[in-house]
Amino acid sequence: MTAFSIVLLAMIAAFLGMRLYSVLGKRTGHEQEPVLPRRDERAPPAPVRLEDGETQSPSVGAPDTSGLVYEPAAEIGLRQLLASDRNFDAGRFMEGAEAAYRMILEAYWKGDRDTLRDLCDDDSYEAFVEAIEARDARGEKLENRLVGIESAKITAVEMDRKEARVTVRYQADISAITRDADGKLIAGSMSDASRTDDLWTFRRAIGSDDPNWLLDEIEAA
Repeated sequence: MTAFSIVLLAMIAAFLGMRLYSVLGKRTGHEQEPVLPRRDERAPPAPVRLEDGETQSPSVGAPDTSGLVYEPAAEIGLRQLLASDRNFDAGRFMEGAEAAYRMILEAYWKGDRDTLRDLCDDDSYEAFVEAIEARDARGEKLENRLVGIESAKITAVEMDRKEARVTVRYQADISAITRDADGKLIAGSMSDASRTDDLWTFRRAIGSDDPNWLLDEIEAA
């Protein structure tokens, strides 16, 4: 079993006009190589995997929202998703979504195309590869590290007859530096973490035998 399959067992299109953004999230501190390529607001979106397992319902309707894995605005969409997929579990999904967040970031930073291929839809994968190739052409290397995820919650769920899309808001701290071909520091500091605040949208075909959720879109929160 592959590493990404294990991660997403816990749970976890073609678009025009796609372009890369210069950073992942709202960053403070040093300007440098993008943490992650992104697309503009009009472009839809890379991958998460849902475990085949016992039927569990998301913790929808709990009176205390402070400990929930979703924001109140997502409750209606979660109920609709559960009605279409009785095996969906919001808590298990978020466990996988957090793991996928780390795996996708690290794969991009390392230039690991194989992992990205399995975790992203076609257009997201192409965006990552384009950014990696541009970085390689400049002879630059990233030495980034995900310090920690401060918060991760489902913010929205969209349903249609063919597909479900789940958006997760990640607030995380990332230390990042960029070096040139000679190993000289270009930008960043491993001791100066930057806060990111982003929305990642994952999609999956409704009724598909494939339990995989694919990362479809990234945008700043």
